[in-house]
Amino acid sequence: MLHGKIPGTQCHQETPLKHMTTRTRLRPATERVSPLREAVTTALEDMKAANVRVLDVRGLTDIADTMVIASGNSDRHVRSIAERVVEKAKAAGFRPLGTEGARDGEWVLVDLQDLIVHVMLPRVREFYGLERLWEDGAETLRLAAPALARSAAPRRRQAST
Repeated sequence: MLHGKIPGTQCHQETPLKHMTTRTRLRPATERVSPLREAVTTALEDMKAANVRVLDVRGLTDIADTMVIASGNSDRHVRSIAERVVEKAKAAGFRPLGTEGARDGEWVLVDLQDLIVHVMLPRVREFYGLERLWEDGAETLRLAAPALARSAAPRRRQAST
């Protein structure tokens, strides 16, 4: 097109359409909680698991998208938490691939394909430090159980007389 006006011609310039604007900022990703993750966190809350952390490990590993790390007060509590996670997952329609460590009860791993649940005793959790291992994973949820912290205090047995 020539710069200047040519007599007898009309110069039509394209006007941008107002209804077709482009976003300059990206929309924030809406956090959709999967039914499996909802079932797992519900089971952990029901069983009063302590210090629950949900880590998004996509991009860090191919074995799972999410890792859930939780603590229990005793080996029996750890086993019970893991059993409840399996029950809730099955009730939600998800079949666990396997469970490891339930016999000892110090660290129980529940493999739910895209989500892996680690339930441990606090001393085992501190020793292995999975949070430090996966610290590049974005923490998506942290559940606290203040009532559990009070009940975790050592109790004295009364001597029978």
